[in-house]
Amino acid sequence: MDPQTLPAGEQELYRNIKKHYKVAFEPLKMDGTTLHLLTVTDLEAMLDGLDPLQDPSGFPFWIRLWEAAIVLAQFLSRQRFERDTRLLELGAGLGAPGLAAAAAGCRVTLTDYEEHILDFERVSAAASQLDTVDFAILDWKNPPEMERYDVLVGAEILFREEFFEPLLEVMRRSLKPGGVIYLAHDIRRRSLKPFLDLAQAEYDIAASRRTLKSYEEDKVILLTRLTPKK
Repeated sequence: MDPQTLPAGEQELYRNIKKHYKVAFEPLKMDGTTLHLLTVTDLEAMLDGLDPLQDPSGFPFWIRLWEAAIVLAQFLSRQRFERDTRLLELGAGLGAPGLAAAAAGCRVTLTDYEEHILDFERVSAAASQLDTVDFAILDWKNPPEMERYDVLVGAEILFREEFFEPLLEVMRRSLKPGGVIYLAHDIRRRSLKPFLDLAQAEYDIAASRRTLKSYEEDKVILLTRLTPKK
């Protein structure tokens, strides 16, 4: 991906990002399309030994392309969405699942808690030639009045139990009646079960395991589907 082919606005964002991060475009092949994700390349130096499974509170989850996000993106790319389906990605980070859904025909809103994260997403959307994507700041603890969406998605967003109730409230506010929520997480994440135990009072939950193979270590991802109880 040649950054010089980006539209002028996204070129400016790209130049600003490069002042603070070492970055490169990483291709992510989906069924029938390829996303071009702007990613940070010096992760080891930036993370300095931080372990997201041991100390999630201090880990900048947005900064890397998680295996769970890849699994969720692949899953969404294979769905046959109805025309005008509106999808919200929560804690989007680099935005792979939402961008995959946009490539599959959805009108997508990517959300996160800081503007510079959205700038990464804006550049990736432009690089992937996707123009049905919006971007918005979303603080789960202080959510605004929200539109309602047909589908909510999130990958590796269950990392701090203090956010469980705020996240459930965001889900209540933003999911249309009859809508569906898809979440994807490393099966080792300790906060996953407590959240699902809490959510099952309001949602019917189905889950399946997906294995993402790699040269270093196969990752087992739990893909969960939540539908509001009737």
